[in-house]
Order: sequence, then structure tokens, then C-alpha cells
Amino acid sequence: MGFAVLHLDKAHGSDSKMSDHIERKTTPKNADPTRTHLNRELIEFPGGVTNRNEAISHRLKSAGLTRKIGTNQVRAIRFILSGSPKDMKQIEEAGKLDEWCRDSVEWMKRTYGSENVVSAVLHMDEETPHIHATLIPIVQTERRKKKSEKLVKKNYRKKPSGAARLSANDIMTRHKLKAYQDGYALAMAKYGLKRGIVGSEARHTTTAQYYRDLLNQTEDIQENIGLLLAEKERAESELAKIKSEARTEQLKNKATDAMTAIASGVGSLFGSGKLKELEQANGKLQGEIDKRDNQIRLLNDHMRMQEERHSTEKHCQQEIHRQELNMKVKKIEELNEIIGKAFKWFPIMREMLQMEKFCKSAGFTQEMIDVLLAKRKPIVCSGKLYSTQHRQSFKIKDAVCKIEDDLTEGHKLVLTINRQPIVQWFKEQWEKLQQNLRNSVQREQKSKGFRM
Repeated sequence: MGFAVLHLDKAHGSDSKMSDHIERKTTPKNADPTRTHLNRELIEFPGGVTNRNEAISHRLKSAGLTRKIGTNQVRAIRFILSGSPKDMKQIEEAGKLDEWCRDSVEWMKRTYGSENVVSAVLHMDEETPHIHATLIPIVQTERRKKKSEKLVKKNYRKKPSGAARLSANDIMTRHKLKAYQDGYALAMAKYGLKRGIVGSEARHTTTAQYYRDLLNQTEDIQENIGLLLAEKERAESELAKIKSEARTEQLKNKATDAMTAIASGVGSLFGSGKLKELEQANGKLQGEIDKRDNQIRLLNDHMRMQEERHSTEKHCQQEIHRQELNMKVKKIEELNEIIGKAFKWFPIMREMLQMEKFCKSAGFTQEMIDVLLAKRKPIVCSGKLYSTQHRQSFKIKDAVCKIEDDLTEGHKLVLTINRQPIVQWFKEQWEKLQQNLRNSVQREQKSKGFRM
């Protein structure tokens, strides 16, 4: 059993760079361009909204906020929903990926409110399928006062208790973050995914983070080396002091030997005890010197081992990373070569991929696209079709949709609605809409006229 992955991150500013990444306006190095067309938006945007940035602005404007949004205030929270790579692969192979997406999005809506979840994009062009979801942190709870505010006794006009507020901190409390992990793991249990270890310090490590960690490890080793050198310097200083004291004692010993020779005739008066004491003291000092020398030698050996281990580990990690990078580059080159040959040998393949992308933008599901494109069979549809050219959705009812060969140009395909090319159909629907709007304005102007 693998693990369910739920990652939250505050988005500062407009978050336009993340929008470019999610919408693939910029292609990351770890993405497979041949699978980018499999990425899809899982949440339908409101009318007039075409992308993630517009969806964020639309929710902020429609939330009924009474307080002005600060320049540095968090406007959105980024989510990454996924699972262990092996388990996500099994889910995809079992044909349960769409169901997994629906359950993940539904859990987001139940947990945070469907109106606050403005975007959820499935990425299929990276190694592991995952969802980038965007949450607008709108809450109705009362704002928590700071300790400094509680100490100031001032009467402010109280705001309605149920007023909407923008607060990422209220969403991402320690207690709530734990509850989110528990709740998402419970929703993912049907797919064999369980919660990660509570309190685990394990984290996903990117290449950049790996090198940052390696640098920090290097700095720690250098700091340890510095401490060892300081300890060595202190030991050597103490050793020099001890040796100096030893030389002083040796001079005293020589003087004592002379005095002993002089006083040998009156040994009965003083005895030989003083000489034995001096010999014992000298032996003790020599023992301290040997101990310090041994400590210095051990410190030097430890420092050398640390340096050798650090150098070896750094070299090994660099070599592993280089090999992995070369393998990925080689694999990408092989795939690009295969794709190039496929496009050359089967010109219709490029046209089919473009048609699939167009059908997705119009609102067709993957199942419907498979019937239209792979089986080349007509389908009867009711609902709405979206025109990227007019940025407008148009209603259809019991319309016959079919993909046919373009007779005017070889190796081209055309999507028809009731045997009419969809481009022409969109144009007619747009003209009808504009005409209805003009008629409505004229009727309104006539109704405002004077009556005698």
C-alpha cells in the first residue's frame, strides 16, 4: 500500500509564474512534450473566465470582501494532490485515473467549499500523474486578535459575525493541516493509498534542494573542521605551556641535584624524600605531555577522515546525478526521434493530436473524443460547446457531432455539428447572440420613451 500525497503552499503576489507552469506556457525540463496534450482542467470556469489568473480574480471580486486586500496578502493557496509513483501508475493502468481525479476534486470542494476551489489541473506529462489545485482562502470566522491588540482597550465598530474574510493563516493552522492529511487519506483509501507517517520528517527533494542540502552538509563539515582546528590549537598551546613548565622543572632538578650532592654528607638530616618527590612530579608532567600528544594525533586523524569522507560522498553524488541526467537526455532524444518518424510516416497523426486538443478545449470528454477520433463514429450531444475564438459557450441540444476528412485539403480533419463545420457553426451562433443583444437594447430603449 502506497501513500496519498497532499501538499499545501501559500501563493504570494499574482502567482503568474505558477500559472504559466500549470498551463504549460513554460515547459519544465522534467515534462514530456509528447504527453502535454493529455493535461486537462478538471473544473469548469465561470462565464467570461478563461484561465487560472482570471479565476482567482473573479472569486476575490465575487466573495463579498469588506476589507481591502493588502499588497503582500496571500490571495491563493496552491495544492498538489497525488500518490506514490508506483500506485499512481497502477491506478492509471487500471483505468481509474478519471475516478481518482473526480474523488480528489470532490474532496477539495467538500473540505474548502466548491466556490473557493477555482482551478484543478491534471498533469500527465511528468513522471507521476498529479493535480495542481488552487484554493482562495475565504473564511467566515472571526479574526483572531494579536496579544498586543488585546491589551489595548479601544472600542471599534464591530463587523458582522458572518462576514467573508481572506485569511490563509486560518486555513493553514497546525491542527487543520493534520486534519486535511487525515481526510484526504480517508478519501483515497479505496485506491490503496494511506496516510503518511504522522510526524515524519521525510520530504520530497528536488534537484535544487538536493544541492542546497549538500551545500549545508558541506558547511557543517567545514564548521566541524574549524572546531577541530581550534581544539588542536588550544591543545598545542597547552602543550607548549606544559613543556615550558617542564623545562623550568628540569632546571630546578639540576639545581636540586647539585644541592643533593652537597647535602649528601648530611643526608641523615634531610633524607632523600625531596629527590623522590621531584622525580614523581617530572614523571607526571611527562605523562600529561604524552596524553596531549595522543589527543592531537587523534584529532588530526579524525579531521583527515572527515575530509576524505566528504570528498568521496560529494564525488559519488555528483557522478550519480550526471549519469541520471545523461540517461534522461538520451531518453528524451530517443522519444523525439520516434515522434519525428511517426509524424513523417503518418502525417494524419499530427492532425489527430491537434483535433484532440481542439475537442478538449470545446468541452468534449475523453470518452467522446475516443469515439469521434479513434472510431470515427458520430455522437449525439446536448449541453454547451466553448469557442476559444469568441470566449463564449453556446448551447446545443441533440446535435450530431462528427469528425470528417477535410475535402478541401489533404491530411486535414474537420469537426462538424449537424454536418456543418464547427468554425462556421460558432460564427453563426455568435452572430445570433449579438443580434439578440441588439434587439434587447432596442426594446429597452423603446420602453424608456415618454407617454402623453
